[in-house]
Amino acid sequence: MAKKQGETRGAEGRFFLLAALVGIGAGAGGTALHLSVDALMTWPRLLVDQVGKGVLAVVLAAIVTALMTLLSAAIVRRYAPEAAGSGVQEVEGALEGLRPLRWRRVLPVKFVAGVLSLSSGLVLGREGPTIHIGASIAAAVSDWRKLGKLERNGLIAAGAAAGLAAAFNAPLASVLFVIEETRRQFPYTFKTYMGVTIACVLSAFVTEDIAGVGPDLDIAVAAVPLWSLAAFLGLGLVIGALGVLFNFLVLRGLNLAAAIGARAPHAMPLGVGLVIGALVIVLPEATMGHEELILDLVAAKNGAFLLLAIVAVRLITSVASYSSGVPGGIFAPILTLAACAGLAFGGVLGTVLPGFGPISVALAVAAMGGLFTASVRAPLVGVVLTLELTGAYEILLPVLVTCLVANVTAEWLGGRPIYEQLLDRTLKRAGIERARPERETSGLA
Repeated sequence: MAKKQGETRGAEGRFFLLAALVGIGAGAGGTALHLSVDALMTWPRLLVDQVGKGVLAVVLAAIVTALMTLLSAAIVRRYAPEAAGSGVQEVEGALEGLRPLRWRRVLPVKFVAGVLSLSSGLVLGREGPTIHIGASIAAAVSDWRKLGKLERNGLIAAGAAAGLAAAFNAPLASVLFVIEETRRQFPYTFKTYMGVTIACVLSAFVTEDIAGVGPDLDIAVAAVPLWSLAAFLGLGLVIGALGVLFNFLVLRGLNLAAAIGARAPHAMPLGVGLVIGALVIVLPEATMGHEELILDLVAAKNGAFLLLAIVAVRLITSVASYSSGVPGGIFAPILTLAACAGLAFGGVLGTVLPGFGPISVALAVAAMGGLFTASVRAPLVGVVLTLELTGAYEILLPVLVTCLVANVTAEWLGGRPIYEQLLDRTLKRAGIERARPERETSGLA
């Protein structure tokens, strides 16, 4: 018995060391992508400094973004088509044994094409590439050590979670993401669960050591009175409906892009690049993943009409960017879209009921978790991710209320989790039949 226990503990220890290696690799890779994008994203400012903010700048910016988008899409199409868009559905498909995780192709393509797309001005998030990169690093380590199926899948899940931790410096939300989002695919054992946790902790450690300690979006939010929770109930209803609409438009955008691409493969990235590039100069609020925009909007006193206009425009540019066939995630666009919607909701509410005006910032933060929840359908991740991102732990209860109401609203409106829909679409296009699990009926479905 003692010998058997020793062998078990030895196997667990070796797996934990591999998970640590994956976490360090994912943290380094994700941070390198982040810093590369930050360095390249200075080009709009440099362009304006050289030629001014006139027609010439608009034309040149359109050309720059179009070329970067075309190059990114061409690299993906030529070398690793599965690297387009977010990597989450590809990771889930790999865990189900329905999609190959060709890490030799995905790793370089996701990084290089991801840097191009994210720094071009397109409305995309870095978490899609970092999740796919982390999972690919885990697949490489698994092949190196010739792991069995359970350990390989556990390590891939750990790599994906570590990639998310590197994107947003949110290790706890990343652990919960595996538990909640991949609950149907993740091989849950003590060893694999601890492997995910170890990978996320070390990924966050590397990220903080390189890029600095602290929340990515440090937003000061005062505690809100309990009587104001009614406003967050209403916000959850609105955000839940917006999440269903967002998912619907993303799927329709992808289908439209596929139809266009069948006739003119370069038309979608070229057209999207030209339009987004022009907007980088004309209306920068409608472009980029733009977490910085959240801080600017929270600090400013914009009217509800302007905020609603930004919501409408960013909804369109987010869908168009994701449909262009380049690597990029939806988390960052969702968060910015939600912050604008929350501030607009607070502005309207403050006009009708002046007592609610001072809680607009809290509504913006809560909306970020709510829209994530309504789209991804992972309410606990939505709550924790929002708090880790912003450091606004004082409003835990309002954020929780918003996320739960948004989740129930999305379910009752017939919405499905975005990554479940994206995986179904990917498998259908590949001619792969997938056994549809019976839908859960709880609010966590």
